[in-house]
Amino acid sequence: MPGTVRYAVDRAARALIAAIPLVVSRPAIADDDEPPAATPYRPTVSTPAALSAPHWLEGEFGGLLILDRSSGELSHRASAPYALKYAFTDDWGIRIIGEGIVHASDDGQRQTGFGDTGLVAKRRFAADEASAFGLELGALFPTTRPALHLGSGKTDYSVNGIYSVDALGWHADLNVIGTRLGATEQALSRWQGTGALALSHPLSEQWSAGGEFSGTRQHGTASTAQFLGSLAFAARRDLVFDFGAIRRLNRATPTWQAFAGATVVIGRVD
Repeated sequence: MPGTVRYAVDRAARALIAAIPLVVSRPAIADDDEPPAATPYRPTVSTPAALSAPHWLEGEFGGLLILDRSSGELSHRASAPYALKYAFTDDWGIRIIGEGIVHASDDGQRQTGFGDTGLVAKRRFAADEASAFGLELGALFPTTRPALHLGSGKTDYSVNGIYSVDALGWHADLNVIGTRLGATEQALSRWQGTGALALSHPLSEQWSAGGEFSGTRQHGTASTAQFLGSLAFAARRDLVFDFGAIRRLNRATPTWQAFAGATVVIGRVD
């Protein structure tokens, strides 16, 4: 394994190990209450219309490694994405998202630092017992140090339309996302569109499998396309682990991505 890749894997592993105490324990505020089932959003690009359990703080922690040979040379990016989710009701909620740490190597240059931070407001619209619509409004703030060149450098705004449905033992999430980028090169449009369709199916009482097709389109640059495959294991009703990989479907997309992480109900907050 090349030294730079080994270094990136080590960084991601350290981030995951550091998150273990948060994942396997809950604050004392939840001790007298039976925790609800976790509602994983990770690891897919798409999110479901459902929110996490009202009045319970839920966290998602993981590691992501991106390897790319598109330019003929190997570049990599390792990060520790996270999300904190809180629902006020079954239909209204917010979440904070970001990357706890990022390490990137390209053309022999290494950069390490914290990534950008986002805030998302969510509204669910129930259609019937098996389906629902959702709407998310988000902003991604440039909290990384400019010298690291790891983020956009400006605030990005996004709107996400969601449709989720359960049918024939399968769960499906369809997302259509529009993002207004705060900073782009002169020849590129400020608007980027993203589409994602995810399907999941239980394999047993604890195991489930998922797959997702997703891609982006932006005027002035090549469109991206990828396929994600994942497995999830419910260690407890309030703790779900996941792992998997992403393979590019065209040359404009990073060659491979690998990920692992967990979704955990942290505690009740009234």
